Amino acid sequence: MAKTTFPTVDKCRSIGQEQHAVVADMDGTLLRGRSSFPYFALVAFEVSGILRLLFLLLATPLAGLLYYFVSESAGIQVLVFATFAGMKVSDIESVARAVLPKFYSSDLHPETWRVFSACGKRCVLTANPTIMVEAFLKDVLGADLVLGTKIATYKGRATGLVCKPGILVGKNKADALEKAFGETQPDIGLGDRDTDTPFMSLCKESFIVPPQPEVKPVTMDKLPKPIIFHDGRLVQKPTPLIALLTILWIPIGFLLACLRIAAGVLLPMPLVYYAFVALGVRVTIKGTPPPQAKKSIGQSGVLFVCSHRTLLDPIFLSTALGRAIPAVTYSVSRLSEIISPIKTVRLNRDRAKDASMIKKLLEEGDLAICPEGTTCREPFLLRFSALFAELTDQLVPVAMVNRMSMFHGTTARGWKGMDPFYFFMNPSPAYEVTFLNKLPLELTCSAGKSSYEVANYIQRDIAATLSYECTSFTRKDKYRALAGNDGTVVEKPLLQANKVMGC
Repeated sequence: MAKTTFPTVDKCRSIGQEQHAVVADMDGTLLRGRSSFPYFALVAFEVSGILRLLFLLLATPLAGLLYYFVSESAGIQVLVFATFAGMKVSDIESVARAVLPKFYSSDLHPETWRVFSACGKRCVLTANPTIMVEAFLKDVLGADLVLGTKIATYKGRATGLVCKPGILVGKNKADALEKAFGETQPDIGLGDRDTDTPFMSLCKESFIVPPQPEVKPVTMDKLPKPIIFHDGRLVQKPTPLIALLTILWIPIGFLLACLRIAAGVLLPMPLVYYAFVALGVRVTIKGTPPPQAKKSIGQSGVLFVCSHRTLLDPIFLSTALGRAIPAVTYSVSRLSEIISPIKTVRLNRDRAKDASMIKKLLEEGDLAICPEGTTCREPFLLRFSALFAELTDQLVPVAMVNRMSMFHGTTARGWKGMDPFYFFMNPSPAYEVTFLNKLPLELTCSAGKSSYEVANYIQRDIAATLSYECTSFTRKDKYRALAGNDGTVVEKPLLQANKVMGC
């Protein structure tokens, strides 16, 4: 805690600040955590993988020694070099936009946010590289100005060095503030350590944010913009200990994932449930599934309408039923198709062709579909495509939930072929499959309902079961937010329609 006479932030009023400007530090002030290591570690792992994360972890003791016994700027410079050297600037920006906001937003300091959000003009002054924090601060928190450390680049890649005047700490923060505001004096300054004193002294009034590890972060519902989409493989914020455990676990976890996948592929489907349980994969089945359609007496197959959490949803549906259920997908990777224990058939987004193909598959038996068209990690359901409702009246909604402790089994930016491996690399992943009541005939298209009404009803039914929120977001919205494209998969005409892979 800085040795000053500044009052603590809880003494700052938040009412009537609409016309005032606030300037806040980031680590330890706007965020509860005082260490920026986890966020550097996220960039290291998501851009360059396990070896870069290991390099950063090995450099951390040196960074700590320099930080505490030489200067803050020297310690941070080591983290910057170990993380960024050689990386493409576009890759860093991608992670800053798609991965970091979820982790930053889960660590907001409630008292600082109370004051910061109440002010009309918001500025953040931080030693962190601007390229890491700007997307979160502006897009999620509504900051008007972000003053941070600028990293040096060469031909589109980071050099690992920083531009003048260097790391933004101490006097450099005060100089940057004076340059940005000119003769205007900011109304409120918020900081948490001695090196924040120079810029805080330039404000009309300033407040210290004392270290309070026990304080609870701001809840997601109080953010100005909910984070519905986010990317990245790591579930937990990688503190040095978590990063070390992750590095040690990955070789073990990959072998375990291969064993679990082999069990799903090689064993008869009625035995897969028991094999998964024996290998630490928890599968919970709720509700009563309908009996298998009898093709011999002309029964049409049931269409299982599933919420979409990972590409493994149809496989765990099949595991719960004890029989293989074919699935229609927009795209899955070729590797995922090769190791899939069930038949996958690709939709090509041609409405007439897709309708014809789904009808043909239903004549052969039961079928699974995920009408959201892409996965969502948060407790939201994306808009349901209505095509499925026009094709059959035999509709059974299925609510899917999964739980992972180390790795996410989905990605928008990375190689989707690794999705099942990352899911099964978790020490004890879990899936919950809930069969809801079959849709009554009076609520189907044959009773005069429009396909949109049917799709929206099923979406609301699944959302109510899971306590999720319905949205109108689509696959395009997700991919534009996370990957900078609309998620369109390029057609590969040399491949057979039922032998394509991808999402």
